[in-house]
Amino acid sequence: MIQLGIVTAIVPELSLAETAALAKESGYDCLEVMCWPPGKSERRYAGVTHIDVTSYDVNEVKDTVAAAGVSISGLGYYPNPLVADRAEAQVYIDHFYKVVDASAALGIGVANTFVGRDPAKTIDENWPRFLEVFRPLVKYAGDKGVKIGIENCPMSFSRDEWPGGKNLAVSPKVWRRMFEDIPDENFGLNFDPSHLVWQMMDIPKAIREFHPRFHHVHAKDARLDRERLDDVGLLAYPLEFHTPKLPGLGEVNWSAFFSALNQAGYRGPVCVEMEDRAYEGSVDDRKRGMAQCARYLRQFLG
Repeated sequence: MIQLGIVTAIVPELSLAETAALAKESGYDCLEVMCWPPGKSERRYAGVTHIDVTSYDVNEVKDTVAAAGVSISGLGYYPNPLVADRAEAQVYIDHFYKVVDASAALGIGVANTFVGRDPAKTIDENWPRFLEVFRPLVKYAGDKGVKIGIENCPMSFSRDEWPGGKNLAVSPKVWRRMFEDIPDENFGLNFDPSHLVWQMMDIPKAIREFHPRFHHVHAKDARLDRERLDDVGLLAYPLEFHTPKLPGLGEVNWSAFFSALNQAGYRGPVCVEMEDRAYEGSVDDRKRGMAQCARYLRQFLG
C-alpha cells in the first residue's frame, strides 16, 4: 500500500517531535525529514534541520517518530553538489555522505537529493563531473543498503540559476542516460510530477517507463498562467508563468497519477511537498494546508 507522507521543510520552526505529531494529526503515515546542516539558507524551503546528521541519537530519533505513530520515508538534503566552486561543492558532498550514513543507521534506507549542475554549462559539459561525484557516492550508499532518490526539479527559477538550472535530472532523456551510466539499482528518482507540468511533459508516460527507479515520490501541484505564458514564452524564468500549488489546486491529474502508480505496482511513500505561498502566512495556515492535502489525496488511495 502507498504511504502518504509530508516533507518536513514546511514547518522549520517545529521540532521533530512536534512535526511528527502534527503529521499524524493531519492524516499522514510518514515524513521525509529534512537534514540540512544547522544554520540559515538564502533559498526558500532550504536550511531546515529536523535531524542534525552530524549529531543525533539513533534511539531518540526512532522513539520520537514511533511515539507519534508515524515512520520516516526518507532523509532529504537538496544542495548543488556540482556547483562550479569545488570547495563549496565538497562541503555539500561530504554532508550528503553523512545523510546516507544516518539513513542506514536509522534503518530508513532512502536518502534524497539533487544531482546538481553548473548552470553556465551544458548537460554534456556537466556530465563528467556528475559521474565523478555520483559513481562513488552511489556505490557507498549501496554498500550501506541505502537508496538514493534524485528529485527532478530543474532549479532554474532565479537569475543565479539561469540558464541551465542547478539540477541535471530534469527529463526522461537525462534520467535514461543517468541510469545507463550508473546502473546500480539503488540509484533512482524522488519523482515530482509538478515539474513535468510546466515542462509540458506526459506524467503517466514517465511513470510507466521509470517506476522501477522510483525510490520516493513527491506530491506537489503546479498551476500554469496561460495568458502569461502567451506573453513571455517558455524561455522566460519558469516562475513567470507557473505557480507551485497544493495537490488538487493545479494541473496535475491526480487520478491519472495514482492510477499509473498503482498499475506500475509502486507501493512506496508519496510525500506532500508544500510550496504554496497562499498557505504560508502562519503556522496555522500551513497546518490547514497539510490537513487539506491529506484529505484530498486520501480519496485516491482507497
